[in-house]
Amino acid sequence: MLLSRAELAALIPHAGTMCLLDGVLSWDRSRIRCIARSHRAPDNPLRHAGRLSALCGVEYASQAMAVHGGLMADGGRPAAGYLASLRDLTCHVAQLDDIAEDLVIKAENLTGEGSRVIYAFSITAGDRDLLSGRAAVVIDAGVTELGTA
Repeated sequence: MLLSRAELAALIPHAGTMCLLDGVLSWDRSRIRCIARSHRAPDNPLRHAGRLSALCGVEYASQAMAVHGGLMADGGRPAAGYLASLRDLTCHVAQLDDIAEDLVIKAENLTGEGSRVIYAFSITAGDRDLLSGRAAVVIDAGVTELGTA
């Protein structure tokens, strides 16, 4: 594993159980591949009525994108980013909490212009596709060029 949970937690604003990823398996300038086991944890903060909807996979993917942004910033904490839209979201399962295997979260930066980035993402477990889609992220959404909102 290239980065441990503690190392990647330093790259995102999430702490404690809200840091859903357990490690970075690989990354380069355009892609990242992370691993997660937290979908099986009974104290996962995204669970509702004891279940973890497959839609929560979007948060796993968002955290992978944020880690990628931090790594691209030479290991510094990335600028704040906000999920602006989702496209082509496909859930192949209803729940994640009943997936026995570790989750592998992949994100690929398709394009980025200044404060806007588009990633394609997918989540798999073993040879099963669980979730996929594209996300548009706006970086520092509340700040103008002059530094005021």
